[in-house]
Amino acid sequence: MKKLIIGITGGIGSGKSTVVQYYKDNGLHVLDADQIAKQIMAENENVLSRIKQTFGKQSFVDGKLNTKYLADKVFGNSDNLNKLNRIVHPPTISQIKKQANSLLIKSTIVFVEAAILFEANWQDNFDYVILVTSDENIRIKRIIDRNGFSEEKIKSIIEHQMDDKDRKGKADFTIENNGSIEELKTKANFILSLINSLSKN
Repeated sequence: MKKLIIGITGGIGSGKSTVVQYYKDNGLHVLDADQIAKQIMAENENVLSRIKQTFGKQSFVDGKLNTKYLADKVFGNSDNLNKLNRIVHPPTISQIKKQANSLLIKSTIVFVEAAILFEANWQDNFDYVILVTSDENIRIKRIIDRNGFSEEKIKSIIEHQMDDKDRKGKADFTIENNGSIEELKTKANFILSLINSLSKN
């Protein structure tokens, strides 16, 4: 059996989290890259020191990371975002690999949910990448229903993410999610069967 680390990505409102939850509900291991990055930014002394050096003392309040200050610094500012990514991404990938390899001792497949997988140029760290896509108007409606964001705010977030056309050129599998949740689960199950076959070859 071939051991596989599979990335799952997709833009906001694409349905990526629904696919991830479906795999979890079926007993599969899924790591959350965003949660791992947040943990590193809360606990890794070297990372915290470099953030302080780069973005100033205001990066911390009462000894904790000032996430609002950092968000204001990096949102819409590609230079600052790149600086933060250069600090946080390497230890995040290292920790993902460590946790994935630990799970692969007893499992054949580990999934890693990563919203900015292609933006961060992480694709070479995975055996295969699954992309979940959806039409923009459907994504906007989902996010309004789910988060109550304004259409303007959602469009701003989407504009700062990679275009699905570019993502599709990099992904190994694409799940189009413009229908019901049941249709999405059927497609996710089909991709899972393909990956299971690949692990046996």
